Amino acid sequence: MSRRSNGLIGIWAEAQRQQQRQREAEHRERTQAQREQERQQRAYEREAARLDREQRAAYRQRREAEARRRTEELDARVAELTGVLLTGCGEPAFTTAALRRPEEVEPFQPGHLAHPVPMPDPARYRFARAQFEQDWHAAQRAETQRRQQLAAYRQQYEQWAADRLAETRAHNAGVEEMTAALRRRDPDAVVEYFSAALYASSAWPEEFPHQVSAAYDPGARQLVLTWELPGYDLVPAAKSVRYMPTADQDRETARPAAQRRAVHRDVLAQSMLLVLRELFAADEFGALESVSVNGFVDDHDPATGHRAEIVLATVAVSRPVFDGLRLEQVSAVDCLTDGLGGQLSARPDQLTAVRPGRMPDEVGQGVVSHGGGEDPDLYAMDPVEFEGLVAQLFRARGMRAVMTQRSNDGGVDVEALDPDPISGGRIIVQVKRYRKTVPPTAVRDLYGTVQGAGANKGVLVTTSGFGPGSYAFANGKPLTLVSGEELVGLLGRHGLRGRLGDTSATPPRRGVTAGADTGTDGAGASAGGTGTGAGSGSGAGAAPEPDASHNVLGMSWSGGVALDICALVCRGTRVLSDDHFVFFNNPVTPDGSVRSVPPAAADKAAVRVSFDTLPADADRLVLAAAVDPQVDPRADLTGFTDARIRLCDASGAELGRLEVSDGRPGETALVLGSFRRRGNGDWDFVLGGQGYEGGLEALVREYGIEVA
Repeated sequence: MSRRSNGLIGIWAEAQRQQQRQREAEHRERTQAQREQERQQRAYEREAARLDREQRAAYRQRREAEARRRTEELDARVAELTGVLLTGCGEPAFTTAALRRPEEVEPFQPGHLAHPVPMPDPARYRFARAQFEQDWHAAQRAETQRRQQLAAYRQQYEQWAADRLAETRAHNAGVEEMTAALRRRDPDAVVEYFSAALYASSAWPEEFPHQVSAAYDPGARQLVLTWELPGYDLVPAAKSVRYMPTADQDRETARPAAQRRAVHRDVLAQSMLLVLRELFAADEFGALESVSVNGFVDDHDPATGHRAEIVLATVAVSRPVFDGLRLEQVSAVDCLTDGLGGQLSARPDQLTAVRPGRMPDEVGQGVVSHGGGEDPDLYAMDPVEFEGLVAQLFRARGMRAVMTQRSNDGGVDVEALDPDPISGGRIIVQVKRYRKTVPPTAVRDLYGTVQGAGANKGVLVTTSGFGPGSYAFANGKPLTLVSGEELVGLLGRHGLRGRLGDTSATPPRRGVTAGADTGTDGAGASAGGTGTGAGSGSGAGAAPEPDASHNVLGMSWSGGVALDICALVCRGTRVLSDDHFVFFNNPVTPDGSVRSVPPAAADKAAVRVSFDTLPADADRLVLAAAVDPQVDPRADLTGFTDARIRLCDASGAELGRLEVSDGRPGETALVLGSFRRRGNGDWDFVLGGQGYEGGLEALVREYGIEVA
């Protein structure tokens, strides 16, 4: 019994020992696993800390690199400003050859029409004679159709090519006529040519203003001009940028005021010298014996607070003296003031003016002005502003339109949404600010973008034009091609502003031209009414009567809102004086050249104008309409439609009708249009359309009239 009992105890004890060993093994495994997990956690934390340090270091490096880039941009900007003259001296001189166009057109590109339709192979139809004949006749019909389309397309191309060649030859003939006029030293030709020379120079930085007024004295062979200079704000106020990691922000170091003033003054002197260089270098025909330049800035006069042209530099130089200079080596300020005897403002940053030299209006010849208040040149417009103008055009047509981001836009400049439930949808818009014909590849790229984006339509807008290959590709596809001339027309019809280069290249008919120009004065607005004219009285006795060669502008429109019709005699976008604002409280100008008169039976308001007796410094007559707040205090121009201006002679005979843009809700004043004086003394009508929500008060403020 004892041995048996000992055996059971031994078995039990062994089982206990095995369980204990198993528990110990499990404990060791758990402990080891926990330690391994802790080790991995510590390794992960170390790696995360390392990555965090690297990320922080990488972030800091990016911010520091961005700060260095901005500093480099500031340095490059200053270098560009201080190197304007040196850059200009390296540019080729402007010549009449630059105005000529090559007599070449895009070659005929028939595309798929150039390839004959393949005929069926009889060897593939051994036991299908009927099928072969059917396929053969179908191929013959397709080939006949291809040849007919090819012939028609070739005929269209030949007509297009002939028109393009005729246009080019007519342009070149005009250049030859101008060249002959330059040899005769015709004042108009001389002024236009040398103005073009200044605008054509690629030495001017893009931000520099371009406004010139010029006249030519043929007896003295002197060109007299004013040229707009860059303002003080063009010189960067910051000198450098540094990233501050503790505050996680960039800090700009200000450029010393003395340095900024010195750079600006040097830029003004360089600009004056560069104007002289461009003019003398472009003189192929010995038209210039001397040049007189007054450089000005368009800013608020510190003495009066009114905006004015403040002359900051002036110089008059003869050709022999200027030819003796080595512009690449001169100090611009010393050269202008000491070498050429010119004047330069000591503190141009404070708009301290100098006494101007000879001015264009002192020459006695016609003064030609470019830039300033004219419609913006689409060729010279900033690309972003041009895209914004196109987006505004789509919005004016009742669509929702937004500009895309400058990067990663996928070839899309503007996205528009047409809310029309039948013909509307998403529209992809690409904008090409070209001078040459847009290649067909651009149209194909747009089609690919439209397909990839799943849009309903694509529109390609350009300042130039398209060849037959582009139109052939777009045919039958959801694509619309808008050429430069079509764009200007659309802008005009919707009250927006834009022109293609020099619109005065072809002189208009002598006298007042009805509808001769489809330019614009701004965004369209609307109104309607049976209101009064510019004044109900004739104003007899207030000023002398104009002569019998006057015109009457009779205005009418649809709707029942009371309107006041006004006229402003302006130079550019500034009214000459408060007395040159003709409205219900001032029915006539001091000289009597503009006055409100009772309208004829067919009109609702009328203004009488003697264009020949308008002030010599006036270059435009602006017509406007505004809701009468006394009669209709809550009205706007929503119903202003079917508006027109009848241009009549002194006898009341109608000479023509000038259409006016329809209006928009919410606006209570509208620019109807303006008559603008050309360089040859003629007056052309330019369609208006700029609307104002603030009524007549907001409108006249924009033209420089202070409202109490």
